[in-house]
Amino acid sequence: MYLKIIAILGVAFLLSSCGGKKDADLILHHGKVYTVDSAFSTAEAVAVKDGKIIAVGKNEDILGAYRAGSMVDAHGMAVYPGFIDAHAHFVGYGRSLFEVNLYDCKNWDEVMQRVKAFVKEHPDESWIRGRGWDQNKFPGHEYPDNRSLCELFPDKPVLLQRVDGHAAIANAKALQLSGIVPDQKIDGGEIEMKQGKLSGLLIDNAVELVTKVIPKPSKQDYEKWLLAAEKNCFGQGLTTITDCGLMYYDIAMIDTLQREGKLQMRLYVMLTDDTANFNRYLAKGPYKTDRLFVKGVKAYADGALGSRGACLLAPYNDKQGWNGFLLHKQEHYDSLAKMLINTDFQLCTHAIGDSGNRMVLQVYNKYLKGKNDRRWRIEHAQVVNENDFDRFGKTSVIPSVQPTHATSDMYWASDRIGAERLKGAYAYTQLLQQNGWIPLGTDFPVEDISPFKTFFAAVVRKDVKGFPANGFQMENALTREEAIRGITIWAARADFLEQEVGSIEVGKKADFVILDKDLMVAPEGELLGVRVVGTYSGGRKVY
Repeated sequence: MYLKIIAILGVAFLLSSCGGKKDADLILHHGKVYTVDSAFSTAEAVAVKDGKIIAVGKNEDILGAYRAGSMVDAHGMAVYPGFIDAHAHFVGYGRSLFEVNLYDCKNWDEVMQRVKAFVKEHPDESWIRGRGWDQNKFPGHEYPDNRSLCELFPDKPVLLQRVDGHAAIANAKALQLSGIVPDQKIDGGEIEMKQGKLSGLLIDNAVELVTKVIPKPSKQDYEKWLLAAEKNCFGQGLTTITDCGLMYYDIAMIDTLQREGKLQMRLYVMLTDDTANFNRYLAKGPYKTDRLFVKGVKAYADGALGSRGACLLAPYNDKQGWNGFLLHKQEHYDSLAKMLINTDFQLCTHAIGDSGNRMVLQVYNKYLKGKNDRRWRIEHAQVVNENDFDRFGKTSVIPSVQPTHATSDMYWASDRIGAERLKGAYAYTQLLQQNGWIPLGTDFPVEDISPFKTFFAAVVRKDVKGFPANGFQMENALTREEAIRGITIWAARADFLEQEVGSIEVGKKADFVILDKDLMVAPEGELLGVRVVGTYSGGRKVY
């Protein structure tokens, strides 16, 4: 009888103990959790309920205070906030997955072989589009022309864009449908002529003459593109993407797919600098849902360094008398800033060359008038004159940079701009010092989507081949902690999302990633081999 009473009391005690625990949906435990809070502190366990973090702490504290139907044992592995790409093209990347892949082609013949193979597999495509060729990887580094495209595809329009999207080769059929004629001129672009004929080479604004006549995609196209893009991004630990420049109809499709529960990726979207977008959004103000935030406006000051469209203060070293060009007159950027300063929208301007950056900084400084929290951004901030760096800090302008651009461009950047100007290019430490923080992205599909390559390029300043042996301009390398912040909390801050994502803290969305190796301590030689074990968005496992 006595033993029976003891047993009953024991069961009652256990039940009361369990009853004292709070309910959670998921508990991650026994991990090395990098919270990326202000102190960059670490923890062991995280409790999640209704998609948000409700507790962070030691194993015994979390496991003692909470119970959950889903228990995730991290087995000592590193846990980071979900990675955020501060500058990318999510819709464009998704579309590129269903176009001709021209990345890393060694010559134009290889480009042609890939196009022919694609057309054979997709005979019903009305337009053939491809992206990724780079003449800097071809023998002689010269631009190709469209002669072989015209011979192979006389009746089907073809548009093959350069890796950066700032130049393209169009065949005769595409030029005809676009209404482009010999000797035609365009502001902020170039339509090349060779021996009195159109060569098919289009640079910067000229590319748009063709893209605007390509039929608009269907909802099924968007769904196919975006779900494929999302799958790849989740596989890299990316949970929030900044899409830099979309039209209103792109955004409507994203919103629809998210509301239907088909698209889970969180997106911060910048509107393309277009009157049709302004008419739909500016009067109403920024648009926000749980997974979509439309608050930015993306403008383009100049082109790219690789296609010599970046606007420089002095001529290119490898093209006598050529400085590149602005894509619009300076008055355009002034009027845009004047319009947006009286709204809640964030102005984000692509600027590559030192002249392009100076012009944008002058316009920004004119309207921002000292320190502020408007977070206007310069995307890329790639080549900056030594006299212009302090213009970022004076008016809190955010340099949004992509470290893999440095390791892609370093082979030929000195040829373009010379050793002296190169000192102010890809200068991430100098730019970081301006405001004390710097967001990092990839610019995919221009570069690979991998945040691990972003981290590696920022910290080690080498490419995937380990070149150069001592790193590229190591005086501008970031520390590991700075790089982690750049792809998490600083990227969130650049998107006005730092109260929701970017760190593992109570009240924030439960976006986190488990890695098989720790980015903060793994040897340099192992960093590019780090793999994602699990990606969680809102406490739900998505990879």
